[in-house]
Amino acid sequence: MPERPHREATVPRLYRPEEIADVLGCSAWWVQDRARRRLIPFTRVGRAYRFTAEHLAEIIRLNEERPTPMPTPDVAAQRPVPRAPVSRAAHPAQVERLRARPPRRLRRDQFDTAA
Repeated sequence: MPERPHREATVPRLYRPEEIADVLGCSAWWVQDRARRRLIPFTRVGRAYRFTAEHLAEIIRLNEERPTPMPTPDVAAQRPVPRAPVSRAAHPAQVERLRARPPRRLRRDQFDTAA
């Protein structure tokens, strides 16, 4: 029987949550919490979360925010509509003065303390 040449399979490097957190500039707790909630990709080895370089790139893509495109300026919308001035003196019924509320305890003997 002819011998087959032994090919070594390339095994991707697995990173710990602490290493991923260092790269992202966050805490290892954040990385583990997001993995536990299935919000970021990961590999589970036993009970431990492990991440590949592809996982890290995907985590960065998932948390990337793109700028929103600026709306094109509408010349007609920029002009303010002139309004008629409103005078308070013209509507005296609408102007009401504020009045102070009477205090809850009017005299010292109304306090419930034993003296």
